[in-house]
Amino acid sequence: MDSCLYVEQEVDKIITKLNSINDCASKALYDIIKHVKNLQHESESCSLNHELTSQQILILKQIIDLIKETAQYMTMEHRDLHTTISKVGKAIDRHFTQDFEACNQEEVFDGSQNEVLLNQIICQHFYQQGMLEIAEYFAEEFGLIIDTKKIEPLFEINKILDCLKKKDVAQAIQWANNHQDYLAAQKSDLEFKLHQLKFITLIQQGMLYQVEAVQYARTYLKKFAGTHEKEIQNLMGMFLYLPQGLLGSPYAHYLTPVLWFEISELFERDACNFLGLTINSPLSICINAGCDVLPTLLNIKHAMQQRQLTDIWNGKSELAIGTDLGPEYQYHNVFTCPILKQQSSSENPPVRLICGHVISRDALNKLSNNLNKLKCPYCSVKQDTSEAMKIQF
Repeated sequence: MDSCLYVEQEVDKIITKLNSINDCASKALYDIIKHVKNLQHESESCSLNHELTSQQILILKQIIDLIKETAQYMTMEHRDLHTTISKVGKAIDRHFTQDFEACNQEEVFDGSQNEVLLNQIICQHFYQQGMLEIAEYFAEEFGLIIDTKKIEPLFEINKILDCLKKKDVAQAIQWANNHQDYLAAQKSDLEFKLHQLKFITLIQQGMLYQVEAVQYARTYLKKFAGTHEKEIQNLMGMFLYLPQGLLGSPYAHYLTPVLWFEISELFERDACNFLGLTINSPLSICINAGCDVLPTLLNIKHAMQQRQLTDIWNGKSELAIGTDLGPEYQYHNVFTCPILKQQSSSENPPVRLICGHVISRDALNKLSNNLNKLKCPYCSVKQDTSEAMKIQF
């Protein structure tokens, strides 16, 4: 993002300079045309044998000098503009690296099994995005076996999302009714929010739908009185301003399109959680995470090349430094050894000592000096290394 902003600044400089040149050139050309027309008007009023007066010769010289100055100015500005434009290309070359070899691990996709797995992830992305025809063609093209039982719920979710875009909550309400127990366990407000939008859709149609809105509130909103009493009171207050119109009332915020966007997000989140899926497909998560971390990796590569340390980063299975992508990309707990300050892995798992303290296996081996005895670094309890238990987070 910083690279894009830097290049954008250089482009803005070009636009500013072009506008300045255009203004100056237009003014200069206007003055030249004005003088030439005046001289032409005077020459037309003279006879064929008329000799130029000293005043006319002076005016002609001034026009010629003005044309030369304008041409010289435009030449200089064009040269400066070319320099400014060339800086954009240099900025792009400097901030956008095309050589990603040091950050790429091509062997990950080697083998037929990995290729099938990658194709399945791509196909799932198409299904999750509602691109059903593309997903079916992709599956047929690569011979993928798709479990229809897992795909059918995605069809339903995308169909309901399309209805919500059209401001139709009927199918979404039906889905919420079918999954009341799950939504209650998750303490989700989805069902109430859907009924709230349905009520707002009725009441904003005016006085003719007032009775229908009251009946809907009595039928569907009544059961939420214990959990959403304040919200229901606000909805009932809308009836007071119905004759004058709701747009100028204190409840005008209920009519904003933002509510439909929010309900779509809430439905998609709850529906995906019910199916055990993330809102974003695994493919989009990997791509977005990679785009976020790529500038950092390229900076590391550039720094290593400058210091001639390219041989340090040999293991591509782990990053050269720690990177923080934010909580949205954290899907499991991570244990960091308090002794070695390293994150645990399958090769270096966390272990629990008999005293209850947890360290990494590498720390266990270093503290014991490859012997069978060690002393806990925190409570000094003596114990055997065989008594340490591997734990899972």
